[in-house]
Amino acid sequence: GGAGRSKMAAGGAADAQARFGHSVKGLLTEKVTSCGTDVIALTKQVLKGSRSAELLGQAARNMVMQEDAILHSEDSLRKMAIITTHLQYQ
Repeated sequence: GGAGRSKMAAGGAADAQARFGHSVKGLLTEKVTSCGTDVIALTKQVLKGSRSAELLGQAARNMVMQEDAILHSEDSLRKMAIITTHLQYQ
């Protein structure tokens, strides 16, 4: 009966190896999935960051435009004051 026992042991080893292979595949799948999830999260974060930068740039441009408008208004008021002064002298 020695031959039968070694055959069973070999079968058991093959079975264990198959189980091990299966668990490794399972772990790999899990890791790939979690890695994919991380990549998606990172991509979303990067996009959000670039969106924030875009909004900040837009806000800065708007401020510059408003500053120009304010300076222009100031200039107009100064000119109007000069005209008013001249009209008063006449």
